[in-house]
Amino acid sequence: MTEIKEIGSLCSLDEKGYIINESDSEKINHKFQQAIQRIKESCLYVLPREIHSIYIRGSLPRGSEIEGVSDVDVIIVTYSDPQNIDLDWVEETEQLIDQEFPFINGVELGFCPLSEVKETKYCSMIPFILKTYGICVYGDNLISKLPDYKPDSSLANEHLIHLSSLIDKARNDLTGNDDIEDIKDCCSWIMRIIVRAGLALVIVQEQSYTRDLFPAFKLFSRHYPEKEQEMKTALWYAINPLSNPVEILKYLDSFGDWMESETENWLKVYNPTKEIHLPL
Repeated sequence: MTEIKEIGSLCSLDEKGYIINESDSEKINHKFQQAIQRIKESCLYVLPREIHSIYIRGSLPRGSEIEGVSDVDVIIVTYSDPQNIDLDWVEETEQLIDQEFPFINGVELGFCPLSEVKETKYCSMIPFILKTYGICVYGDNLISKLPDYKPDSSLANEHLIHLSSLIDKARNDLTGNDDIEDIKDCCSWIMRIIVRAGLALVIVQEQSYTRDLFPAFKLFSRHYPEKEQEMKTALWYAINPLSNPVEILKYLDSFGDWMESETENWLKVYNPTKEIHLPL
């Protein structure tokens, strides 16, 4: 069981209030570099003509990885829409690399079409992640071509506009599910979304951003002290996921419902027409 640790930090901002990307390939532990090379080789072997570029995000390029705890988060930009590409090999590849490098806590391969990354007028999550948290490890580096981002309502909207549908997806995935590992994966996934959505509710007031769970929890609690314990439970479940779907569903039916309601209140103020992406 992993205890909640007061780790993580807020993003640094420049003099104009834009988020600074503090990731650097030089910060990546040599052992993890070997895993990244294996990931690149595997992806390029299967999709030699589809891959435009490959990026690493998360704790690794910031030099804050923890062996046995940190995973390898990868974003692969493809020329075609990933929905039109055969990705049946991805899950097996993730598992094989995870087994080959026991010091990593899993591999996550995410795919994004080049057309989405080229969007510069609206805030969109993948381009934002690349610009503020990513480094390029293969191909034509797009990061310098992306717009700068501030911790504002456009960014908050990215975390909130789909919250209800994501909670519904978690409910559907958990109902009748008896696959223990799948249940735990779903629990960790939706709880991380809830913690980050909690931060999104207060981004405008705080003018701060982080993807680290503990500081996100603290900023939320500053504005919602009456909900601190319930959000702390989400943080706990994110790092110590439950294997009992009934307990997870019970939590989603209580605090999850409250988060959906508070998100609706936020949208009424900042995005009353419920646009998917807000302009930068």
